[in-house]
Amino acid sequence: MPEQLKLQPDLLDKGENHLVYIELCNALYAREVVRLSRELDEIRLRKLLISLPYYIERASESILQGNSPLQLDGQNGCWIAKQKIKTPNFDKTVNNQFYTKASFPGFILPLAVLNKGELMIKIDCLDQVKKDKIHCNEHGWFELSGQAIDAQNAYILKPSKTVMTAACCGHRWCQGKRVTPRLLSLREMLLAARINWLNFTKPLT
Repeated sequence: MPEQLKLQPDLLDKGENHLVYIELCNALYAREVVRLSRELDEIRLRKLLISLPYYIERASESILQGNSPLQLDGQNGCWIAKQKIKTPNFDKTVNNQFYTKASFPGFILPLAVLNKGELMIKIDCLDQVKKDKIHCNEHGWFELSGQAIDAQNAYILKPSKTVMTAACCGHRWCQGKRVTPRLLSLREMLLAARINWLNFTKPLT
């Protein structure tokens, strides 16, 4: 009898994790279907639909197995944390010192993206590292200071718990005031699940 009682919490944990897993998969499916409905290239759309189950399952598993300190909302497929009143600071000197030493392909980093008066913190990763510049997989080339080289209103930030929290939770500000957080794309959710919260400069093992 004691052995049966001892096993019950483990079974309960597995049941709860499985339920969250199903909720995550459903939320990510619903989100990606809406995004894919805007794809005009039929050949590309077919390829994306074929690979969609794999990436959604991979994202959900990674999220549940990760070390994120943030509160997970499985039903909506997002993380929740209190949003700061002020937007993150952009310091070229601090960025230059950090990215001169920390840059490597696969490094996950936060970006501030400006669009029509709205600032949002997004997640991207490096795929190229040069002596004086770095390339983000989605957002293009940046100076080590964080300033965009390509013609875009974006800049790289030094990762910290505050900034990475804002990125993972989709925090946004419009005209300097907080607005409703956005939901991350499937790609961002995959990247966010790979963040090493104990040391942002090292891959999650």
